[in-house]
Amino acid sequence: MDVITFGETMVLLNPSKAGPLRYVSKFEKTIGGAESNVAIALARLGHRVSWASRLGEDEFGLYIRNFIRGEGVDTSLVTFDPASPTGVFFKERQDGRDPKVNYFRAGSAASRMGKAHLQESEIAKAKILHISGITPALSSSCRELVYHAIDAAKRNKVTIVFDPNIRLKLWTKEEAREVLIDIAGKCDIVLPGIEEGLILTGEKTPEKIAEGLIKNGSKAVVVKLGDTGAYYNDGDKQEYVDGYRVEKVVDTVGAGDGFAAGFISGLLRGWPYRNAVSLGNRVGASAVTVAGDVEGYPYWAEIAPDRSEEILR
Repeated sequence: MDVITFGETMVLLNPSKAGPLRYVSKFEKTIGGAESNVAIALARLGHRVSWASRLGEDEFGLYIRNFIRGEGVDTSLVTFDPASPTGVFFKERQDGRDPKVNYFRAGSAASRMGKAHLQESEIAKAKILHISGITPALSSSCRELVYHAIDAAKRNKVTIVFDPNIRLKLWTKEEAREVLIDIAGKCDIVLPGIEEGLILTGEKTPEKIAEGLIKNGSKAVVVKLGDTGAYYNDGDKQEYVDGYRVEKVVDTVGAGDGFAAGFISGLLRGWPYRNAVSLGNRVGASAVTVAGDVEGYPYWAEIAPDRSEEILR
């Protein structure tokens, strides 16, 4: 296995038009979840990926499992909970702005995950463990699972990539910082956005954010800067890497997860950080061109012929 990841995925209901949801009568059903987004994007880039989770023993749970499995992701570590539901969330589209997100996930099956749901032997099979900061916010048992996974990865020399993915609808800035800065210090590579970096370190510039997180214990940091690209500090070299121009932005949700997948793909290919970050920018840019979290992620065959020279420049 190249990558193993775990976390909550929910059914996503996308409105047929922009505006307040009280005026929307039609929705399109798909899925959304940071960790499964990364898993699907990596599978499309040609990697072997395993996604672990807990879903409700309901039609939405089956739909999510089948969807992700259909994208070529290993779902053998997914379990079903007969007593708790699969989470659901709605987007509220706002033309020219990021969509609002409305969650209905309290008491979901995924929030009841714990250490027993992911064995060390499964983590040991992977080259990279991908962790999101959403999972420890779901419940105390999910937080224990995150620390269990980190410890298992360290014992087995599995590289840990951590995306803070701070969701302030799940906890306060103070709670998030206390837990996530501790987790970040135990991980090899951290991928914050600029606002997440500010919450974690109190710093406002990519250089200072990266410096603060490396001092905290991480070996390398990549700060995502949206359409302008990203900045990385791998402990030896620091550099800005330009983003990719997108003619029309449709939906920004999923771009950060696409970046994470592209960057991890570059690492798995043995590329230097600059090229891995460039691939992350490329995959993240593809994500914003369509509605939905995963629909815009490219396949490797779509990237290699026309973008390989640009990525590897």
